[in-house]
Amino acid sequence: MIKHPSGDAEAIGSFIASDAGWHFAGALTLDGAASIFAASKETPLPANGIVDFTGLLHADSAALAIIIALKRRAAAEGRALSATGLPASLRSLAVVYGVENLLD
Repeated sequence: MIKHPSGDAEAIGSFIASDAGWHFAGALTLDGAASIFAASKETPLPANGIVDFTGLLHADSAALAIIIALKRRAAAEGRALSATGLPASLRSLAVVYGVENLLD
């Protein structure tokens, strides 16, 4: 897990790759978005196309930006990507920004 400079391991989360796809654990906010996104670019997208966000502890609009960027990356690679386990609060934020169709 990527640690925040404050030492709080949950301040910045990370993607964990496995045979079941990617799993996100921790927080995904503006504070750590750049480092989380950079780390994601170094890892091949999950073969099954699933990114599970049930471990997402805290999110803001940066989480939406990263999900959309991952979906664009998948499309550029000719693959499908599905974000599962998104909290209702993040889906509500997507509705406010008018990007809910990009999450499905």
